[in-house]
Amino acid sequence: MSRATNTPARLARKRRLLKFAKGNWGARRRQYKVMKETVHRGWQYAYAHRRLRRRDFRRLWILRINAACRARGTMYSRLIHGLKQAGIVLDRKSLSELAIHDPKAFDQVVAAIQN
Repeated sequence: MSRATNTPARLARKRRLLKFAKGNWGARRRQYKVMKETVHRGWQYAYAHRRLRRRDFRRLWILRINAACRARGTMYSRLIHGLKQAGIVLDRKSLSELAIHDPKAFDQVVAAIQN
Protein backbone atom coordinates (compact mmCIF):
# COMPACT_ATOMS: atom_id res chain seq x y z
CA MET A 1 0.00 0.00 0.00
CA SER A 2 1.37 3.40 -0.95
CA ARG A 3 0.89 6.58 0.94
CA ALA A 4 -1.41 9.27 -0.42
CA THR A 5 0.29 12.31 -1.89
CA ASN A 6 -1.15 15.43 -3.38
CA THR A 7 1.17 15.42 -6.38
CA PRO A 8 -1.16 16.79 -9.11
CA ALA A 9 -2.20 19.81 -7.04
CA ARG A 10 1.37 20.42 -5.84
CA LEU A 11 2.70 20.36 -9.40
CA ALA A 12 -0.12 22.64 -10.58
CA ARG A 13 0.81 25.17 -7.88
CA LYS A 14 4.45 24.94 -8.89
CA ARG A 15 3.69 25.36 -12.61
CA ARG A 16 1.46 28.35 -11.88
CA LEU A 17 4.30 30.06 -10.00
CA LEU A 18 6.78 29.11 -12.73
CA LYS A 19 4.79 31.25 -15.18
CA PHE A 20 5.13 34.27 -12.90
CA ALA A 21 8.85 33.66 -12.30
CA LYS A 22 9.63 33.91 -16.01
CA GLY A 23 12.36 36.45 -16.65
CA ASN A 24 14.04 35.93 -13.29
CA TRP A 25 17.65 34.82 -13.16
CA GLY A 26 19.20 31.71 -11.63
CA ALA A 27 17.67 30.31 -8.44
CA ARG A 28 14.92 32.93 -8.54
CA ARG A 29 13.52 31.04 -11.51
CA ARG A 30 14.54 27.44 -10.76
CA GLN A 31 14.35 26.70 -7.03
CA TYR A 32 10.77 26.52 -5.79
CA LYS A 33 11.34 28.10 -2.38
CA VAL A 34 13.34 31.05 -3.71
CA MET A 35 10.98 31.44 -6.68
CA LYS A 36 7.94 31.54 -4.40
CA GLU A 37 9.45 34.25 -2.21
CA THR A 38 10.47 36.32 -5.24
CA VAL A 39 7.08 36.04 -6.94
CA HIS A 40 5.16 36.91 -3.77
CA ARG A 41 7.40 39.90 -3.11
CA GLY A 42 6.88 40.98 -6.71
CA TRP A 43 3.12 40.86 -6.18
CA GLN A 44 3.49 43.03 -3.08
CA TYR A 45 5.52 45.60 -5.02
CA ALA A 46 3.01 45.52 -7.86
CA TYR A 47 0.13 46.19 -5.44
CA ALA A 48 1.94 49.09 -3.79
CA HIS A 49 3.10 50.63 -7.04
CA ARG A 50 -0.36 50.57 -8.57
CA ARG A 51 -1.25 53.08 -5.86
CA LEU A 52 1.99 55.04 -6.24
CA ARG A 53 1.39 55.36 -9.99
CA ARG A 54 -1.81 57.33 -9.32
CA ARG A 55 0.10 59.65 -6.98
CA ASP A 56 2.88 60.14 -9.52
CA PHE A 57 0.47 60.98 -12.32
CA ARG A 58 -1.35 63.52 -10.16
CA ARG A 59 1.98 65.19 -9.33
CA LEU A 60 2.89 65.26 -13.03
CA TRP A 61 -0.46 66.83 -13.99
CA ILE A 62 -0.11 69.50 -11.30
CA LEU A 63 3.43 70.26 -12.47
CA ARG A 64 2.28 70.70 -16.07
CA ILE A 65 -0.70 72.86 -15.11
CA ASN A 66 1.50 75.04 -12.91
CA ALA A 67 4.00 75.56 -15.75
CA ALA A 68 1.18 76.48 -18.16
CA CYS A 69 -0.35 78.86 -15.57
CA ARG A 70 2.91 80.65 -14.91
CA ALA A 71 3.42 81.12 -18.65
CA ARG A 72 0.07 82.96 -18.59
CA GLY A 73 0.87 85.09 -15.54
CA THR A 74 -1.00 83.24 -12.79
CA MET A 75 -0.32 80.47 -10.31
CA TYR A 76 -1.64 76.94 -10.01
CA SER A 77 -3.30 77.55 -6.66
CA ARG A 78 -5.12 80.63 -7.99
CA LEU A 79 -6.29 78.66 -11.04
CA ILE A 80 -7.73 75.84 -8.92
CA HIS A 81 -9.36 78.30 -6.53
CA GLY A 82 -10.80 80.28 -9.42
CA LEU A 83 -12.18 77.13 -11.05
CA LYS A 84 -14.01 76.25 -7.84
CA GLN A 85 -15.33 79.80 -7.50
CA ALA A 86 -16.54 79.85 -11.12
CA GLY A 87 -18.12 76.40 -10.81
CA ILE A 88 -16.02 74.95 -13.63
CA VAL A 89 -15.61 71.22 -13.09
CA LEU A 90 -12.37 70.13 -14.75
CA ASP A 91 -10.06 67.56 -13.20
CA ARG A 92 -6.30 67.91 -13.21
CA LYS A 93 -5.81 65.31 -15.90
CA SER A 94 -8.04 67.11 -18.40
CA LEU A 95 -6.52 70.50 -17.48
CA SER A 96 -3.07 69.07 -18.15
CA GLU A 97 -4.18 67.68 -21.51
CA LEU A 98 -5.71 71.06 -22.41
CA ALA A 99 -2.50 72.86 -21.49
CA ILE A 100 -0.44 70.57 -23.73
CA HIS A 101 -2.69 69.84 -26.72
CA ASP A 102 -5.10 72.79 -26.85
CA PRO A 103 -3.42 75.94 -25.50
CA LYS A 104 -6.20 78.20 -26.82
CA ALA A 105 -8.81 76.37 -24.76
CA PHE A 106 -6.50 76.58 -21.72
CA ASP A 107 -6.20 80.33 -22.34
CA GLN A 108 -9.99 80.57 -22.23
CA VAL A 109 -10.08 78.66 -18.93
CA VAL A 110 -7.49 81.02 -17.45
CA ALA A 111 -9.40 84.04 -18.77
CA ALA A 112 -12.63 82.70 -17.26
CA ILE A 113 -11.12 82.48 -13.78
CA GLN A 114 -9.50 85.92 -14.01
CA ASN A 115 -12.86 87.62 -14.62
